Parts: sequence; C-alpha cells; structure tokens
Amino acid sequence: MLYMFWQLEGDLHNIRESQVELREHIDNLASELCRINEHQKVALDLDPYVKKLLNARRRVVLVNNILQNAQERLRRLNHNVAKETARRKTMLEASGAFSSRSPSKP
Repeated sequence: MLYMFWQLEGDLHNIRESQVELREHIDNLASELCRINEHQKVALDLDPYVKKLLNARRRVVLVNNILQNAQERLRRLNHNVAKETARRKTMLEASGAFSSRSPSKP
C-alpha cells in the first residue's frame, strides 16, 4: 500500500512538472504572438488568440494548484498510514512478547 502512495505521489509530481512546462510554453507563445502582432505590416488581429492562450494558461495554473493540493493531501495520508502502521506494529510486537512467554512451571 505504501508503494502505491509513493507511485501516485511520483505521478502527481511528474504531472505538475509537465503543467509548469506547459505554462512556460504558453507564456512564450503568447509573448511571441504579441511580438509578431507588433511587427506586422498588415493589420492582423492576434489579440483573440493571445486571450485564448492566456485563458489556457489560467486553466493550467488552476489544474497545477489542484494537483499540488492533491499531492499534499496524499503526503499527509501517506504519513498518517505509516504512523498508524508503526503504531500497530509496536502494539502487535508488545502483545506478542507477552503471549510468547510461557508461564513458569512449578
């Protein structure tokens, strides 16, 4: 079960990294479109496309925040599971130590 948490956390981390990379690409593309728009001799309105890119960027940031929150909740859950597992193991070992002792024979 702990392996599943670590694997899921790793997957979330990879997704967050790709979201950051996507956001950077969107920023670069929006900047490039603005630069092209400024240097165009022919009036070509690229503003709607820039707005769409910025809207996509906003959604990517939103998804990244959701993933970050999910990853943090997963970390806390993983920590609590590990803590509870250790507590139960300690209890089992303690009860096993008492039950494994045989009463003294007179």
